[in-house]
Amino acid sequence: MEAAKTPQPATSTSIQRRLHPVPDAAYMLGFERTTAWEEIRLGRLRTVRVGRRRLVPTEYIDEYIEMLKHEAEAA
Repeated sequence: MEAAKTPQPATSTSIQRRLHPVPDAAYMLGFERTTAWEEIRLGRLRTVRVGRRRLVPTEYIDEYIEMLKHEAEAA
């Protein structure tokens, strides 16, 4: 029996992922998973839950980067 595969999108354009697992979000931000989890625990990096998974939307990654920029300017 063949495993079920996720169907490919009907369009030919590539679709970018908008929800990222925490390790992927950490990689995108340039730090370790433990740092990402600590920032989540502190409420600085927001996430959403989908079932039991915790995911970081792309806009929350952008929001986090903007927060870091404002902190750097204020220092």
